[in-house]
Amino acid sequence: KMVIADRMAMFSDPVFANPNQYGALAVWVAMIAYALQIYCDFSGYTDMALGTAHMLGYKLAKNFDLPYLAANVSEFWHRWHISLSTWLRDYIYIPLGGNRNSECPRCNKWLTCRNLFITMTLGGLWHGAAWTFVIWGVLHGVFLMMHRSFAAFCKRAPLIDRALQSWVGTGLRVGMTFLCVCLAWVFFRAPSLT
Repeated sequence: KMVIADRMAMFSDPVFANPNQYGALAVWVAMIAYALQIYCDFSGYTDMALGTAHMLGYKLAKNFDLPYLAANVSEFWHRWHISLSTWLRDYIYIPLGGNRNSECPRCNKWLTCRNLFITMTLGGLWHGAAWTFVIWGVLHGVFLMMHRSFAAFCKRAPLIDRALQSWVGTGLRVGMTFLCVCLAWVFFRAPSLT
């Protein structure tokens, strides 16, 4: 929290305050610095809470599991802020029908995508009543829908699936997931849509 997150804020805060005054490289560095800042802030707070609870004899569940090493956005949400992800799943996604909505396979795909989109949009709104948070949630909803569609495509294309499961393919998937998450963080961090 103090060693990494607070230092990353020194890179990201000035750029997010006045992005027009910086070049493309500085903006990209600020975006990655913010990704590290928010992870180290949340993970640091969680580690402090877990450690304090453990000293008092309580064993709390892990809340972060190396989310930036996730190979897709779905895996990211299984590793990032696990308590929030579980809450969104249990109290929004599943009551909407989750991925088991109807007997019709085509309807089921559409309804699953709808449920992902609604869940993540509401998850964005939960963070704050601002369009920036809503867009952040919408982006994650779209990313999750795209991942589901691409995963279904890969099941029908074994050569592509095998290539993506290799260490090079896994590295590519981790990098692409990190890039998507970072791009969404821009909206999460931005003070306004402008």
